[in-house]
Amino acid sequence: MSVESSRVPGAVVVGDALIDEIRADGGVRELVGGAALNVAVGLRRLGVQTTLIAMVGDDEAGAHIREYLADHDVRLIASPAPLGSSRAIVQRGADGEPVYVFNEAAQQRSVRYSEEALSAISAAGLVAVSCFPFDVPAEVDALLDAAADARLAIDPNPRSGMLSDREEFVRGFERAASGAAIVKVGADDAALLYDGDLDALRQRLRGLGVRAVLATAGADGAALETDAGVVTAPISALPGRVIDTVGAGDATLAAVAAGLAHGTPDDADEWQALLDRAMDVAAATCRAEGGLLRTPESLADADKGVFGS
Repeated sequence: MSVESSRVPGAVVVGDALIDEIRADGGVRELVGGAALNVAVGLRRLGVQTTLIAMVGDDEAGAHIREYLADHDVRLIASPAPLGSSRAIVQRGADGEPVYVFNEAAQQRSVRYSEEALSAISAAGLVAVSCFPFDVPAEVDALLDAAADARLAIDPNPRSGMLSDREEFVRGFERAASGAAIVKVGADDAALLYDGDLDALRQRLRGLGVRAVLATAGADGAALETDAGVVTAPISALPGRVIDTVGAGDATLAAVAAGLAHGTPDDADEWQALLDRAMDVAAATCRAEGGLLRTPESLADADKGVFGS
């Protein structure tokens, strides 16, 4: 695996951090979540020193988010949150999949780049971006200015409840993705943002100069395309039943990003090993509730940390 630049092998994650308010027949529970937060914690659990740059309020919800990140040894650089911390009300739809309703703070989320944030980005081996407001041009401009020289790993992770302009989101996402080290897209992303053809989206992104495209298709597994070719992997079969698939995509991105934080695979075999490991991590994460990354080795500790702090 080749190591690029003199940056330390650490990572910065830019995106969302929130409280998931889960409503079910048994009552209401709250979990610390957010796609970017899940990726940041996942990277740290995989041994990568990680900083999260996200909007977090000075309120009770923000205190829970800060405590959770501290528990997992993730450094937080918080952007101001004039509307308070983000929150998502989560219920299960008729098909069993989660349905999210976001508060105004989440819908108006914004990231600011302090000197501390810029310094962290400059020092990072990889900057991962997930659940970012790509439909706000000023936010995209600020991100690209802050991360102008960074190796980027991007997951558009659009949420219909936070998507104000689909066409603008696609434009902003593709501006940021052009030339990125890796972009992760899923079947849901293809359906919401494009025409639903995941393979065509993978090819489109490669045409934009994305160096590696990770395309995840749920039960159909994943494909990873680079200059070394296309490698594929099925979903991993691990002991135990699937409990919750919510964190699978974030765990997949975290596992791939953990590898890329230290360099870039040299050939198809190394990319295959990276993808296989990511699928194992995603499968393990699905064996417990919530978005906390699990590894096959940690399944024995499946209850530890699930409910946050």
